[in-house]
This record gives sequence, C-alpha cells and structure tokens, in this order.
Amino acid sequence: QVQLVEAGGGLVQAGGSLKLSCAASGLTFSMYGMGWFHQAPGKEREFVAAISRRGASLYYADSVKGRFTISRDNAKNTVFLQMNSLKPEDTAVYYCAAAAGPLYSSAYSSRRTNYDYWGQGTQVTVSS
Repeated sequence: QVQLVEAGGGLVQAGGSLKLSCAASGLTFSMYGMGWFHQAPGKEREFVAAISRRGASLYYADSVKGRFTISRDNAKNTVFLQMNSLKPEDTAVYYCAAAAGPLYSSAYSSRRTNYDYWGQGTQVTVSS
C-alpha cells in the first residue's frame, strides 16, 4: 500500500520560512517523479513545484520561483519543500504527490491528473 505522509507545516509570520517533508512508502521511490501542490479554502488545488526521479529537473510555479526549493533524498524515500520569504497568500494545505510517468516538462508536471498517489496534506498558515 502506497503512503505519502507530509510533515513540517505550521504557523509562521510573513517573511519566515518552513521546510516541508513527505515520506513515501510502498513504492520504489526513485522511479517516481514527485510534486507539491497547495489548496487554499474555496480554491482549486494548484501546482507548486515538482522534481524528476533523480532530481535533475526541477519545476516551479511562477508564484514561488526564487522563494521555494524542492529537493529529494532517494536513499530516505523523502521529498522536501523549503519555503522562504513566505507570504500570507501562501496559506494553504500542502500536498505531496507521486507520478509514475516521467516529469519531462513544466506543463506536464503541473497537471494534477498526471500524479498517481497523494498524501493527506499539511496545513501552512502565514500571518501578516
């Protein structure tokens, strides 16, 4: 059974930082591209960042470029999202997701339907 478990969310002031992690089990982690999405109340789930299987390709939403960094540790079956210079508009539930297909482009990586497994999410709240 595949499980993706996010951690690291919380309450932070604007301008602060958080580092999210997502631990995967039940799959061959190195064979999956990984993505982060977020969903604010009343809004659709939106793409944040993605990383290819070996970490060679990184993709970011325009809204987080220069502030967020995605990385992965295949030895520990974990993907990370370092979030700096947080803004109130970053407030959302953050989900990690695993894609069996190769993440070969930003457009492909940003589509929710290209991901096969999802975590339960972790809340990030940024106060002004």
